[in-house]
Amino acid sequence: MARYRYTAYFEREVLRKRPYLRRAWCEYVIERAEKIEPQGNDRIRFWARVPALNDRYLRVITLADGVTIHNAFPDRGFKT
Repeated sequence: MARYRYTAYFEREVLRKRPYLRRAWCEYVIERAEKIEPQGNDRIRFWARVPALNDRYLRVITLADGVTIHNAFPDRGFKT
């Protein structure tokens, strides 16, 4: 059984809009986050540099449980 889950929004919209994204990268970001912060009451933001993404930072947003991935995108404005 997989440790991470994905929302229907992630499956239908995020992967459609960003077909280059990989689920493994999202899981990598959560497991090796350089920064974590709450986003409202029901979301958590995670950032990490992803080597396979040309060393760019990927922002992954999960639901409050921290394991249901809802959104992900390269974050060009991320500052450490």
